[in-house]
Amino acid sequence: MKTLRSVLMLIAALFVSAGISAQIDVLKKIKNKANQRIERKVDKTIDQGLDSIENAAKKNPAETEPQDKPADNKDNQQTNIPDTTAPQGQEQVSLQTYSKYDFMPGEKVVFYDDFSQDAVGDFPALWNTNGSGEVVNTNLFPGNWLKYVMNQSIWTDKLLILPDNYTLEFDVIAIAGDEGGMGGWSFRLMKCINEKSWDGGAVPGKAGFHFGVEYFGRPFYRAYNNNLDGVFWDQKGNNDDEKIYQRKDNKYHISVWVQKTRVRVYQNENKIFDVPRALPDATLKMDRLRFEANAAMISNIRIAVGAPDMRNKLMTEGKIVSYGIYFDVNKDVVKPQSYASLKEIAKILTDNPDVKINIVGHTDADGSDASNLDLSKRRAASVKKELVKTFGIDAARMETDGKGETQPVATNDTPSNKALNRRVEFIKL
Repeated sequence: MKTLRSVLMLIAALFVSAGISAQIDVLKKIKNKANQRIERKVDKTIDQGLDSIENAAKKNPAETEPQDKPADNKDNQQTNIPDTTAPQGQEQVSLQTYSKYDFMPGEKVVFYDDFSQDAVGDFPALWNTNGSGEVVNTNLFPGNWLKYVMNQSIWTDKLLILPDNYTLEFDVIAIAGDEGGMGGWSFRLMKCINEKSWDGGAVPGKAGFHFGVEYFGRPFYRAYNNNLDGVFWDQKGNNDDEKIYQRKDNKYHISVWVQKTRVRVYQNENKIFDVPRALPDATLKMDRLRFEANAAMISNIRIAVGAPDMRNKLMTEGKIVSYGIYFDVNKDVVKPQSYASLKEIAKILTDNPDVKINIVGHTDADGSDASNLDLSKRRAASVKKELVKTFGIDAARMETDGKGETQPVATNDTPSNKALNRRVEFIKL
């Protein structure tokens, strides 16, 4: 209090020496202004606390179908993220927010890892590294996450077999680096030289597309080819829109759409890069995914091939199998990233007013039969609700059903196969 009183007296003296009228009670005004600032900070803290309680209340831990199920945390290795940062969940973002989102995920999943098969505290089985990393749980975001804080790399151990057109998606949380602030992070799609080892250098491998976020949150990319007709090909770019800068301890969904030489990158609902000749040699196929410096947690990594021809499949084959309808773990609310897929379904129904469909939900085999059946039915009903509410499709044209885990299209023995079983089907009636 003595220090505060001294500061107030000093400020008052400065006002007087500056010739400000002594008729004003300067000390009283300074005290009032200080109290107002304190009250605003207290109100903000209270609001943050209430928001955390409200978000926690919205979660229902009783549901058991583990799309991104956390591993048994025997070692109690949980990464704590400050509670003042609310998770960017489906309750906070409307489907309509994604109205300009044109990303369409590939039709067939060829790689998927949510680290659900890995024990917390271990390095994941499908990856390799020349640095370090471990599978962790977090206090705000469900599921298992691969966490790394280092200046090295983590890459897919087995080479990927990718065609001309494919999509890559993953969730990422930017976290603190060695110095305490956000460390930044990046990944590469690359054509490796050393199949069994590490490709070093600033432009590793034969070619690659490098995307990342700097320590202050700005996204960047670099596309390169180390031997294009004897000439080094190099393209670089940044996105300086501060509204899309990443922030520490927030979750982001990254989507990458590769169409021969063209690469498009999306962060949540925003297309942040569209590079027509990112991979100028279309005969040179990328075969490795690599995450690297400096600090991040990643999960739900999904690579899929084949652009879905929904109209042809529904009208000629009578069924669409969609992997582009997303739900949070154990939830039946359609995530906003589903907008582009739902928009395409709605367009088919709008253009063909006599067509009726049955929407059928499917799950993997994790969890009990009864809970999976119930969840699949609720998810199908939620898809119908969005088609009615957001796109104006007549509810009478749509029926819903759920099959739970009873109709798998793959064995439920790996994350990739489980991802194939989690789907929504649209069947022409």
